Amino acid sequence: MTVLQCRIQRSNLSQSLGIGATVQSKIYSSRTHARLFTLLRAYTRATQSTALEQTPNVMGLGAFLKGAVKGVKGAVKKILPKKDSNSEGGSAAPSSSAPLMNSAFVFIKPHANTRAVQDLVVAKLTSKRVKILSEGDIAASKIDKDKLIDQHYYAIASKATLLKPDQLPVPEDKFEAKFGIAWKQALADKLVYNAIDACAHLGVDADGLDAKWQAAKQAGNMEKIGGGFYGAKLEGGIFVFNGFFMTMRSAFVAPGASIHYYVVEWDPKDLKWSEFRGDLLGPTDPAQAPLASLRGEIFAEWKALGLPNEPFTGENGVHASASPLEGLAERANWLKASVSKDSFGKAALAKGVPRKTLDSWFVDPQVSHPGGKGSVFDLFEDMDADECLAAMLTVTR
Repeated sequence: MTVLQCRIQRSNLSQSLGIGATVQSKIYSSRTHARLFTLLRAYTRATQSTALEQTPNVMGLGAFLKGAVKGVKGAVKKILPKKDSNSEGGSAAPSSSAPLMNSAFVFIKPHANTRAVQDLVVAKLTSKRVKILSEGDIAASKIDKDKLIDQHYYAIASKATLLKPDQLPVPEDKFEAKFGIAWKQALADKLVYNAIDACAHLGVDADGLDAKWQAAKQAGNMEKIGGGFYGAKLEGGIFVFNGFFMTMRSAFVAPGASIHYYVVEWDPKDLKWSEFRGDLLGPTDPAQAPLASLRGEIFAEWKALGLPNEPFTGENGVHASASPLEGLAERANWLKASVSKDSFGKAALAKGVPRKTLDSWFVDPQVSHPGGKGSVFDLFEDMDADECLAAMLTVTR
């Protein structure tokens, strides 16, 4: 029996038992699914048998089917957690003593979004007992219209596409020391552009702006202003910030491009977050990634997997959340998931983290904590869910 046949037959049986889609999902993902499928296969073969109408032992068959149905119902009852007596919707209340599951957002980047890579990702995830809760595609048109990639790379993109020059936190002394003109004077003379407006002003596309950006870099006319924040004086005397981002963005918004995403969760006892990223995903540079990792195998087998070119740091095949907080932020951005209904979001709110604080953390601000001050994303990187929740309570602002 194929997996597809099992799913179809499971659906037929579920309908006859009055089992809803949520229960079906729990049955399918449970460790007892093998026993259920055994009962299901027997039930299906019996009901579909052409000899059914000819057999004289109808009572015996009926008893068998009744027993099979009873067995399935019993297994379902064991799988489902008890309902909270105060719950109106019938959703189960999680045990307060159970460790919180790790939950992340994973997506295949446009350059690697082939069926072969999708199959590889599923195989790698399931081999490490990482459960796929949902998956789907997001097209370039939506990524562009809703600025999803801009929000995803907010620290970089905010300076390139989301904020206007007069909204940027430019250190005036540093700007003047590098470029020989006061920051306020450059603004008043309308010489400053973010990357997306620079493309329009210069009449170039992402590649054209990148060429001018690289020329400025080679000429020594670029300066690092802060984390993920670069400024350059281009040919013609205009100043542009984070001009390199447009080529990154173009890969996601090009006509016909798309990402394929997975919402995943796993038990931290089975896999630490650091192992999820370091061993399963692999380092940012795919050339340095272990062969057993996703990025390592994509790098080694890129031709067989249908990629147009060898992966590199900017196009390394797959993205995965770096922490539970980033996973929450990415689900809220890409899928517009409700923070209050998300498992980690709900846990954070229950611990007393204000919703406004969570929203502000989604754009990776600088925060103060017992270890000093720095990026909130860096602070929680590679922490498992419970550890991350505890650390969130130590952030003062």
